[in-house]
Amino acid sequence: MKTGIIGLPQAGKTSLFRILTKAKFEDRGYSNPKEVHVGVARVPDERLDKLAALYKPKKTVYATVEYADVAAIGQESLKEASLLTSLRNVDALIHVLRAFDDPSVPLDGPIDPLREIQNVEFDLMVNDLTQIEKRLERLEKDLKKGRATDLEKEQALLLRAKESLEAEQPLRVLEMSAEERKLIRGYMFLSQKPVLYVLNISESATLGADLEAAAAKYKLSDTALRPGTGVSAICGKVEAELAEMSDEDAKEFLGSYGLVESGLRRLIRKSFELQGLMTFFTVGEDECRAWTIPVNTRAQQAAGAIHTDIEKHFIRAETIHWDTLLAAGSEAAARAQGTLRLEGKDYIVQDGDVMHIRHSG
Repeated sequence: MKTGIIGLPQAGKTSLFRILTKAKFEDRGYSNPKEVHVGVARVPDERLDKLAALYKPKKTVYATVEYADVAAIGQESLKEASLLTSLRNVDALIHVLRAFDDPSVPLDGPIDPLREIQNVEFDLMVNDLTQIEKRLERLEKDLKKGRATDLEKEQALLLRAKESLEAEQPLRVLEMSAEERKLIRGYMFLSQKPVLYVLNISESATLGADLEAAAAKYKLSDTALRPGTGVSAICGKVEAELAEMSDEDAKEFLGSYGLVESGLRRLIRKSFELQGLMTFFTVGEDECRAWTIPVNTRAQQAAGAIHTDIEKHFIRAETIHWDTLLAAGSEAAARAQGTLRLEGKDYIVQDGDVMHIRHSG
């Protein structure tokens, strides 16, 4: 799963990408502003940290998110085939919004993240609408040659999508069944992708409170409640400083702002969750690992995240929630307490489950 980072020029999107993925500009050839750069960030997980503290494994493996730094967007740039291809090939979007004052970074007009959201969203919807209208023209011609159930279903769904876009409603808010989503998956509509709006705010002595209040301050509280949408806030300047510090120094630095954790950690988790993903864990003396699966995954399919042979030869999953295991102190104690249980192939894995897969392979 890949998340594309977008934003207007000077919003701080490339700086965010660099901090997220620890990319070295001088080593990666960032001289071409239209080039897409890809990197991976570890998903912070205190649950895995605590499990690792219990088992003291040789290796701890966290879930990851892949990010793509896409060229700065605008009405003209969205006409470029290369940019459109880059946007279509990601599963979700992070839209970085400028909400900081800096005289050294020019800005046309006042800071207005909500207006920027509306303008970019409109451009994405126009692009989708153009794509739909072209396809509907072709479908009409094909249906005149003879009825086809699949084509009729596609036409009905695209007409609904067209109506939504003409009402200036992005496709991510359009209710669709799993079958309908599968039917139009190949179009990779831009306004259908989940989006996390990230307010890049100014540094201040009250940064902790400012981060919490940012969504309301810039009138994005309602935006955050829409389907497939989230809102977060960071201070890019502070995050850049934190990226250069040791864990101990970073903790002290955050404390001076009244923060328990960085905005970056929250952002990574939110972008992970926005894609409908969650994690289960496998633990042991050799390795404690977080495995990424979609929400509502059955146990047998979850086993496939480890290895396809384990999925194929799945028998049972020895399962316990991470906090229940920690409270017991060990698997032996949990088994004695009856909190370590056996689940079948149709069990719906819960976020934070610790699982040992029994299989015949």
